[in-house]
Formats: sequence, structure tokens, C-alpha cells
Amino acid sequence: MEQTIERSSNADRVFRIQAPLVDSVSCYCNVDSGLKTVAGARKFVPGSKLCIQSDIKSHAHKTKNSRRERSRLQPPLLPGLPDDLAIACLVRVPRVEHSKLRIVCKRWYRLLAGNFFYSLRKSLGLAEEWVYVVKRDRDGRISWHAFDPTHQLWQPLPPVPGEYSETLGFGCAVLSGCHLYLFGGKDPIKGSMRRVIFYNARTNKWHRAPDMLRRRHFVGSCVINNCLYVAGGECEGIQRTLRSAEVYDPNRKRWSFIADMSTAMVPFIGVAYDGKWFVKGLGSRREVLNEAYNPDINAWSPVNNRMVAGWRNPSISMNGRLYALDCRDGCKLRVYDESTHSWIRFIDSKLHLGSSRALEAAALVPLNGKLCIIRNNMSISIIDVSNPDKPVETNPHLWENITGKGHFKTMFTNLWSSIAGRAGLKSHIVHCQVLQV
Repeated sequence: MEQTIERSSNADRVFRIQAPLVDSVSCYCNVDSGLKTVAGARKFVPGSKLCIQSDIKSHAHKTKNSRRERSRLQPPLLPGLPDDLAIACLVRVPRVEHSKLRIVCKRWYRLLAGNFFYSLRKSLGLAEEWVYVVKRDRDGRISWHAFDPTHQLWQPLPPVPGEYSETLGFGCAVLSGCHLYLFGGKDPIKGSMRRVIFYNARTNKWHRAPDMLRRRHFVGSCVINNCLYVAGGECEGIQRTLRSAEVYDPNRKRWSFIADMSTAMVPFIGVAYDGKWFVKGLGSRREVLNEAYNPDINAWSPVNNRMVAGWRNPSISMNGRLYALDCRDGCKLRVYDESTHSWIRFIDSKLHLGSSRALEAAALVPLNGKLCIIRNNMSISIIDVSNPDKPVETNPHLWENITGKGHFKTMFTNLWSSIAGRAGLKSHIVHCQVLQV
């Protein structure tokens, strides 16, 4: 090692020793990162030596560029295309094929397992909405199915976790557009539960969420500003009917108590409308009660107007309007008129399917800007509420009766369902939600 020594004017007093400046030719730090060894570097830089500066390590640049190195060496998502163009192609693949994309290779699996892929689909207007139906069979077991309206197919889903396979009175809601939450309920052995789980439609997997603050079943719930509100219900104990309410914030992953209801109640119908949560249910003496919760002021108030008086289940709020079905099989639709404060007939399909429980309309949900009616026999009707003035006879797309393959119903099978429905229903719908991916 060579040293440079500088002598000051007073040579007897001060000596300063300085490390030599390293020439770029003799320092491996500036050798191309593609040269993995010192021997490889000497082929291109004869006579070069390792850098003698202690604060510079020979592998420093390798560490900084390791991620870039891996991305340069890993195979492309699609051969012959840069990754940004490959992603632009993959996000346009229909959702029904995503399960196949995940098993192509590890890079595709990681791409579809992250939020970037589906956030890009949503920003480009490519996200698809599916209907998720939770059913209970005659033996009390829970199953669920997903309906793809584009291909009109019922898709397989991972089984519901064991703690909810036979639970009664659990709640169901959707947060963030793609997370289906199950909460509370009464286990046949353990009784009322605080447990909360959610299904991620992007990963097709179930996950645990923080438990509720209070055990409860047969609860009322709604979603406002992507927060889950839960109120009322029942629990074992002296005060069986509950007044307490709580809210879950998915961003903070935390439950918090909110103001108690005016009266203890077991809700059987609820909807978020006009910035408030309207609830109708049975009190401790089985009397019908109506209340509304305002999240802005954290307060409950009794409601006794014509809206709740004519309010029936199932109902839904969409685009600022409140809709409800007007017959058992869902062949007529009503809407609440704010100007007259009354429910008015909106659309009549002119097709009465039957009065059996198999043909009973179990849910009313928004789907791709339209209303979707789901019945216990898994038959589906799509209603276009944007043009209600057009008669159904001249506009066949106003009210469409569709069903997925494997659940096709003819007039004969509908008649058979009516006859069989009187003897007993094999299964009935407990909850129905729409998830977007």
C-alpha cells in the first residue's frame, strides 16, 4: 500500500497522512455490475486493485442494485412484451378466468394477490360485480354461491369457515367493495358470539377481523362511509334484548361503541337512506319499533312517518331513492316519493310467478346500476329503473328474468316449485350481497 505524506512548513511538529484518491480505473466500485467476480473484472481492467478506502465495500453496489438485478433477470410476465404492457393485457381478462391466471406462474400469482392489479381494473372501469348468496339448508348448514351476471354462471367458492357453518342469526355486510363480513350470531354450542370474519374477493380467501365489543345475534347492520354499524339484537342473560350499538372502522381495524338505541330491539329490516340508518324491529314485548340513527350527531331518534309505515322487506337505497318490493315473488316494485311522503307503484312486471316460499323474493340488491331480485330458488330478475315510464311489453330489457346455468327454471319447474314449496323448502337465502373485483 502506498502512502502520500505531506510535510508542513514546521516539519518537526506536524505530519498529515492521507488515504490516496482511488482512480476509477483501479477501483472495482466502478466496474460494471454484471461482472460477478474480481477475476472477471481484471479481464477488462488489467492491474486493477480492490478499493482501499474502508468506508467503501466491494459489495455495496451489489446490495443497492439487488432488486433491480432480480427484476432484470426474472422472466417477463408475457414473452416479448414489457411488464407494463403485459399488465395492461392481463387486467382485461374476465374475472371468471382469474383463478386460472393464478396457477400459471409465481409472478402471475403475486400480481393477482396484490391490490395494484384490482385497483387498476377499478380505475379503468373494468371491475366486475358478482352476486354472493348465503343459504341455509333444511338441516341448518350454511353454504354460499357466487353468480356471474356477465356469463350467467354460478361460480364455486371456498367453504364458509367452520365457526359459521351452522350459526344462527349472524350479520352480513360489505366493506371496501370487495370484503364480505360475517359477524356475531349464535353458535349451537357456544351461544352468542363476538366473532368477526371476512372474505376477500380479490384473493378468494377468508380472514379473521377484530371481534365485536358485545356478544349478539339477530343484529341489525348497515354501512355508511365504509364503516360497519351494528345495533340491537339478542344475547343470553337477564337483559336478552340489547340496546347497545357499535361501529367498525376497517382503516383503524377497531370497534367503538356509539350511542345506545332509545329502546332495546331485535331489528328485522334496515336501510341506509338520506345519510341516516333506518331500523325497524321488535321490542322486548314483541311490539314493532322504528328508529333512525344519525352518524353526524351520534344520536338515535324514534321515527313515525309514512315511510316506515309502508316500509317492507326486501328494500334497498340506490342513487338517492328508496325501493321496496310490493309482492311475495317480487313481481312489483315500489319507490318512496319524497314530495308526497308516500310509497307509489313504480314498475309492474305483469308476470306473477307464484306464492310458494321457493319463489319468494329473498333479497333486493344493486347490480351494475340496476336492481337485482334474488329468490329462494336462485332465480334472478334484473330491473332497469332508469326508464320506468316505458311499458314492460315494449321494452323487454326493462325487466329481465334470468338465471344461471344449472338453475334454469321453466314454467313447469316453477309450478313444481310451488307444489314442493308447500311441503317444505330444501334451502332458503339468509343473506345476499354484491362484491366488486
